[in-house]
Amino acid sequence: MTSSVLAVSPPLLLLHHHHHGVHWPRLLLSLWLWIGGQVVQVSPSHQHFHPHSIKIPGDITLGGLFPIHARGPHGLPCGELKKEKGIHRMEAMLYALDQINSDAELLPNITLGARILDTCSRDTYALEQSLTFVQALIQKDTSDIRCSNGEPPLIRKPERVVGVIGASASSVSIMVANILRLFEIPQVSYASTAPELSDNNRYDFFSRVVPPDSYQAQAMLDIVRALGWNYVSTLASEGNYGESGVEAFMQISREAGGVCIAQSVKIPREPTAGEFDKIIRRLMETSNARGVIIFANEDDIKRVLEAAKRANLTGHFLFVGSDSWGAKSSPITELEDVAEGAVTILPKRTSIDGFDQYFVSRSLENNRRNIWFAEFWEDDFRCKLTRPGIKPDPDKKKCTGDERIGRDSTYEQEGKVQFVIDAVYAVAHALHNMHQDLCPGIPGVCSSMDPLEGRSLLDYIRAVHFNGSAGTSVLFNENGDAPGRYDIFQFQMTNHSHPGYHVIGQWTNNLRLNLEEMQWSGGDRSVPDSICSFPCKPGERKKMVKGVPCCWHCELCDGYQYQVDEFNCETCPSDMRPAPNRTTCRPTPIIKLEWNSPWALVPASLAMLGILATSAVVVTFIRFNDTPIVRASGRELSYVLLTGIFLIYLITFLMIAEPGVVVCAFRRLLLGLGMAITYSAMLTKTNRIYRIFEQGKRSVTPPKFISPTSQLAITFILISVQVLGVFVWFAVVPPHTIIDYEEQRPPNPDFARGILKCDMSDLSIICCLSYSIVLMVTCTVYAVKSRGVPETFNEAKPIGFTMYTTCIVWLAFVPIFFGTAQSTEKMFIQTATLTVSMSLSASVSLGMLYLPKVYIIVFHPEQNVQKRKRSFKAVVQAARLSQKSLNEKQNGETKIEPDRTQ
Repeated sequence: MTSSVLAVSPPLLLLHHHHHGVHWPRLLLSLWLWIGGQVVQVSPSHQHFHPHSIKIPGDITLGGLFPIHARGPHGLPCGELKKEKGIHRMEAMLYALDQINSDAELLPNITLGARILDTCSRDTYALEQSLTFVQALIQKDTSDIRCSNGEPPLIRKPERVVGVIGASASSVSIMVANILRLFEIPQVSYASTAPELSDNNRYDFFSRVVPPDSYQAQAMLDIVRALGWNYVSTLASEGNYGESGVEAFMQISREAGGVCIAQSVKIPREPTAGEFDKIIRRLMETSNARGVIIFANEDDIKRVLEAAKRANLTGHFLFVGSDSWGAKSSPITELEDVAEGAVTILPKRTSIDGFDQYFVSRSLENNRRNIWFAEFWEDDFRCKLTRPGIKPDPDKKKCTGDERIGRDSTYEQEGKVQFVIDAVYAVAHALHNMHQDLCPGIPGVCSSMDPLEGRSLLDYIRAVHFNGSAGTSVLFNENGDAPGRYDIFQFQMTNHSHPGYHVIGQWTNNLRLNLEEMQWSGGDRSVPDSICSFPCKPGERKKMVKGVPCCWHCELCDGYQYQVDEFNCETCPSDMRPAPNRTTCRPTPIIKLEWNSPWALVPASLAMLGILATSAVVVTFIRFNDTPIVRASGRELSYVLLTGIFLIYLITFLMIAEPGVVVCAFRRLLLGLGMAITYSAMLTKTNRIYRIFEQGKRSVTPPKFISPTSQLAITFILISVQVLGVFVWFAVVPPHTIIDYEEQRPPNPDFARGILKCDMSDLSIICCLSYSIVLMVTCTVYAVKSRGVPETFNEAKPIGFTMYTTCIVWLAFVPIFFGTAQSTEKMFIQTATLTVSMSLSASVSLGMLYLPKVYIIVFHPEQNVQKRKRSFKAVVQAARLSQKSLNEKQNGETKIEPDRTQ
């Protein structure tokens, strides 16, 4: 009777969803209903769906799934033979079985057998094949079947597969895992790295001896961070491997933070012409993201590099490639200059010497168990085997059978051979431990292991821990994943005797990267940048770009602001200014008017000359105290007036002196006092003259309070008003110094200064002088009124001139004083203006009133003689005459000269 096979129909696929976690009786009932208890005859039309499989007898049978052939074209399930990924890996399983079966320590008295199937690199086809593994678990009702002679049929029971080694591609493993879990058959893969297979709820019977791509993604993220990059793009081939790898990278980078994805580009399964140029153009939209994380197949990698070369971007992109790039030469052939500096990773692997010896010794004679070996032989040696009924191909040479692998063909061990051996050994160790627990001291398989409980074997598989074929430990975590062990390579061309991939680090749960050994495009040793925004300079704050935590603009903390932290600027306290790098505040320098400053030297020189001149006048007056001119000028008031002038000159030195409590007190007192004394004396004089002449016009009786004593009393009463005001000010606000930081606070903080000054505002200075100004104005009014008085009598005219000049000086002073409000030299200008104005007004008074007298006293003593005593009567006559002449002058009559003989 022909062997039976189950044709796949959709209900089997639905079982996974509808019978998730159902009990065996219900599951078997469903299967029984589905199968209908029929043994299906295989028709010749179905033969191509049931390819050959390798059957190796043993006490316990393991399944094997290998991509012996590639995916077939135009709807055919299988294509050309895959020598490395198919035959090498499959032979590695046979080699491992031989090793275990010949090992007296591991599974003694138990032989491991195998049923090895071809997946043809196609998930749906692999699912069909894997039904072979579950046949033994499906109960078939054969009661209705009778042979032609009436005997019951002899149906060979299919071997029971306890565990499956495989598959290669993640998509195949996912499909197969869905059915194997229904029948509780553990599966150990040697090459499937998709992160979703780590889901222990959906793929609970799946384990793998290779680390999942999520570890690879973690390793790649660690590399990116070690290189100081924070802005990278990702590039993935459409499909499970590429998309899940990039998804894992993006998720891990999101969780870890510090790395932003500029853009995530997908390469379509069937790329159109110009697709890769478009991808390069898109990656250049974020040209700062020079780092490109690439999870793509070899063909796509090659085409990306070609497109980068066409776009003249050699050396711009810094590729970090996954294990699909690894240390392969095929993707970078003739594109070495574009690939230079590419960092790639590969699961740590070792070439197994024992397998090399085993494989190169395989021949057509000694390897008949491998039913695909003849096909491999033809492919490897590019010859044709003669078979009965097949015409020999004249284009290909005939195989002799004496060819040898590695001698007549190139041979290099496929990278996953180590993992295939480890996968077989993992199941063997699990069976060994299970046998020791369930069948202690019993040789061979005992009843406790027949039938073998799948879930129990899974627990033993997950618990194994042994040194694998490469000498590294093989173990599984709770999700059935192997620990991540990766070698990190960099493709280097320049300055190397052996251009190519160089190991620059390892990753085993954490990264060890030798940055000194790395070099980039053109042999550059410094790590290139792949960052969105460069770090801000000291004194600049970050203004983040919305939604992209790695991108920001740098804004300078301007004016009087300093940088508090990465994102904020704050204004310095009023007594401080920012440091040159604007990271802290520093005290504002405090200045005062220095004696050597031009603003102090000029006023001080003027004041010094004034003091000397005043002293000279005083000395002259004292020396010639009893001479007629001194007596005639009113000695008492003259000395008072000269004292005022002296104090006006003296205030200059107090205004320049360093402010202190004493200096401030004297400034307040003397600032207005000197002027108050001077103009009080002048006012008393002009008022006296005015009163005398006004009185003289009306009567011959002299006015009151014209004696020297009265004059002094009036003067001192006027002065006391100023002194009293100052003392009230002292009581209300005691004198003190302040440091003014606002006055010199220009836009550029480097020029900011604090000014040490007395607590006298501009307003208080004007208030202090206001009384003196009132006296001055009043004095000017009387001087104008007394202008007609004959000059022989008194000083009315000199006082008049003095007051006019003084008014002009003070009118000029006000705009200069208040017009400097915005100047950086404000205090110096104001102090200089004030002191010079006061010195000028004092000099005018001194010059107009006293210098002519001193000149006569010193240089023309002959004129310093007693005039005829002037009685009040004579004054009255003079006043009347002057009045009369004034009236006549106004009426246009002849001017009559006044009598000058008095």
